[in-house]
Amino acid sequence: MSKKTTGLPKRSTRSPVAATPPPPPAPSLPRKPAGPMPLTRPPIKVRSTVPPTASGPVGRTEFSVEGSTNGLKISMLNHLKFTLARDIRSARPRDWWLCLCLSVRDRILERFITTQGTHNRKNVRRVYYLSLEYLMGRLLKDALNNTGLYDAAREAVEELGLDFDRVVDEEVDMGLGNGGLGRLAACFLDSLATLDYPAVGYGIHYEYGLFKQTFVNGRQFEMPDNWLRFGNPWQIVRPEYRVEVPLFGHVESRFNSRGDWKPVWVPDRKLMGIPWDIPIVGYGANTVNFLRLWESRAQHEFDFQTFNEGGYVESVHERAIGETVSKVLYPNDKTESGKELRLIQQFFFVSCSLQDIIRRFNKHNETWDAFPDKAAIQLNDTHPSIAVPELMRILVDDNDLTWDAAWEICKKVFGYTNHTLLPEALEKWPVPLMEKVLPRHLQIIFEINRRFLDEVEKKWPGDGGKKAAMSIIEEGTPKKVRMAYLAVVGSHSINGVAALHTRLIKESLLRDFYELYPERFNNKTNGITPRRWLRSCNRELTKLIDETLGGNGWATKLDQLRGLEKYASDPDFQTKFMAVKTLKKKNLAALIKTECGVTVDPTALFDCQVKRLHEYKRQHLNLLHILTLYRRLLHNPNLDIVPRVFVFGAKAAPGYDLAKDIIHAINAVGAVINRDPRINGKLKVAFLPNYCVTMAEQIIPAADLSEQISTAGKEASGTGNMKFALNGALTIGTLDGANVEMLEEFGPDNIFIFGLTIEQVNELWKRGYNPRDYYNANEELRGVLDWLGSDYFTPDEPKSLLSVRESILDHGDPYLLCADYASYLAAQGEVDRAFRDKSRWARMAIMNTARSGKFSSDRTINEYAREIWNVQPCAIGPDSTQTRMPFQTPHPFDPNASVKGK
Repeated sequence: MSKKTTGLPKRSTRSPVAATPPPPPAPSLPRKPAGPMPLTRPPIKVRSTVPPTASGPVGRTEFSVEGSTNGLKISMLNHLKFTLARDIRSARPRDWWLCLCLSVRDRILERFITTQGTHNRKNVRRVYYLSLEYLMGRLLKDALNNTGLYDAAREAVEELGLDFDRVVDEEVDMGLGNGGLGRLAACFLDSLATLDYPAVGYGIHYEYGLFKQTFVNGRQFEMPDNWLRFGNPWQIVRPEYRVEVPLFGHVESRFNSRGDWKPVWVPDRKLMGIPWDIPIVGYGANTVNFLRLWESRAQHEFDFQTFNEGGYVESVHERAIGETVSKVLYPNDKTESGKELRLIQQFFFVSCSLQDIIRRFNKHNETWDAFPDKAAIQLNDTHPSIAVPELMRILVDDNDLTWDAAWEICKKVFGYTNHTLLPEALEKWPVPLMEKVLPRHLQIIFEINRRFLDEVEKKWPGDGGKKAAMSIIEEGTPKKVRMAYLAVVGSHSINGVAALHTRLIKESLLRDFYELYPERFNNKTNGITPRRWLRSCNRELTKLIDETLGGNGWATKLDQLRGLEKYASDPDFQTKFMAVKTLKKKNLAALIKTECGVTVDPTALFDCQVKRLHEYKRQHLNLLHILTLYRRLLHNPNLDIVPRVFVFGAKAAPGYDLAKDIIHAINAVGAVINRDPRINGKLKVAFLPNYCVTMAEQIIPAADLSEQISTAGKEASGTGNMKFALNGALTIGTLDGANVEMLEEFGPDNIFIFGLTIEQVNELWKRGYNPRDYYNANEELRGVLDWLGSDYFTPDEPKSLLSVRESILDHGDPYLLCADYASYLAAQGEVDRAFRDKSRWARMAIMNTARSGKFSSDRTINEYAREIWNVQPCAIGPDSTQTRMPFQTPHPFDPNASVKGK
């Protein structure tokens, strides 16, 4: 009898983890009919040698399975009975998923305790990574791969008569991030643990994350992303480490016991920060670090007197206000209340994190002089910049350090990573808002700025223009605090995330600061973890690479993939490599059918653009290409082009109207194309809703072509381009961000480059750019823009797509679509020709995978560790002397080890 089941049910609505879960929303990924997980084999005989009244933690009970040697299976049955209180026959898929997660977590936590004990005993220097986003995705498969438990877990689940893939699919993505910034942070946590660096990630425990995206008549519709509705088995609450966060109030002038004047912040509200920890297991299960997320709560959650007087709603008013801070990622800041909430969010998680860092420091150290030797704090973009004045407040106000001593400590511990060249993305907070929410911090910022401008005066005497340009306080009505400038002044290191990006930071964005502090600026090109973005999401290609290279050492030394180059022209290897691609394309075709109702041909060229929706990423340039091909086919149905499936995935910020209009335009055009019989299925368009990490893991291995088409000078780095290349997709892109370095690594024969360079962009703007010059000179461009602005694609909604056309022709085309249109089409023509030559395409795809070594996040993290953080690896072995725990030796994750006593 088969071990696997068919017709599997969808996620249970009951959960032992969450107390009172609401009914589940419509799922984003396909689910099957509800009902208990059926068993397709005789029930397993279980025997308990513990008296009915006995109790104890799972993993210590004498609960066993007759004839079983799989420790994970025993653990799963233990958790089913003793943690979930469920019977084996009534257990649903989600119950089994929980049991598997908890069983794996049990084994991880043992190593976690060993890791943290070693770090504490050695009083190591730690990296503290402060990020408002962590796009973690699902954790189970990652944990199974990194611990070496994947095969044992599959065996355990299938021995129970269950479908392993269906059980794993019960996990929902953790809603802690939006785009590349958050996913980079997640990759960095993986690399920090894999490379044995002591590290803690800090962020916010969002209840609802960003939002869940659906399409209604082709338009984006946002719903709450309640990723915690059933609880989360990976996180551990730590109420004993709760902290208080003061807000609002005023500053009083007082005198201390020595008669010295001292400003004292008197807040009129306090929030409670409750930490939740998520273990981060490195590849090989040697080091287990953690991500600490802060949940906000009111200091006084319940007014008993008001409740007794009949004010039932009013009695929990403070609780509702307190919980708002960690409710949603990136609340809409179009309103004043939205701006205030964002500022409070940022200060809340920074204050909680600094208090936690200092608490840990004080356990093992007695003087503040040692603080820079024990803590390296990295600010991931401008969001945590308020950490600079907060640490100054803690040191000067709470611990009586002199200003100069405190400032030296700040500069030594902080490093700042800039992730954007867009001026509008460099946060500026109105001074009146800062004065209202953080009055003492505003005073500290003004003092930091006063002293900083003295340095500017020394460097450029009498240059008022230079002072105005570099001041942390921007003059205007109202005045604003430039948070990026605050981070630069308060950090010893400022880094960009790609060679071009860093050059542009030095030459334009922060040129004056670079001239003042040249030693602080450096580059750290981003990377991705090959464990998640190849080993976990593309096991078939992983197996082929392991067999070809004779091992899996490349998973931690990605340069070893260079060994594939000698097979790039081998017909047999090409066939195997492309067979994996075809399999992944068939899987993606099935997902497209389920999610979009569109039938696509897996032999077509899969042309993919999945990323955050923003004008500078130019999804609408891709749309113009689609319209051009469609128009050509309508004029000539016999036109010989390679059939294409255009795959999109993107969310637009709720307040970003034009981005949402672009989504509507792509969906509207796609709907017409997909049902037009005149083009014989040569073009299909699929915009997958609710793009997330899990969906990326399905799209990226299936892609033939990766669209990285941002306007030169706008994309800081990009990491999606790296994930696609690692999985054998070719890139069409501009010389922007990390594309420049990809061209250097892959060679011009293995990438499709088009468009203006940054120098040409600057020259064009200097000369005076008019998009209508290109519009008038190019008949195809004129035709598709006029077509897009008509009612042809939206007859029931007249002029609903006009805003996209107007943004290009009437609002100056700020991202130069018209200027790059002809070059883009020419490059796409070369893509068409290359794809027809199957051997050439296969060789190019293999070369992309083989030459992706530079773009490992391990390389990036090692550079941060050496050149910014000055942190050393800390070995965590059975005797704390091993540098790596080999897979072939017995270790606590041995699936055949006895469960008893662990």
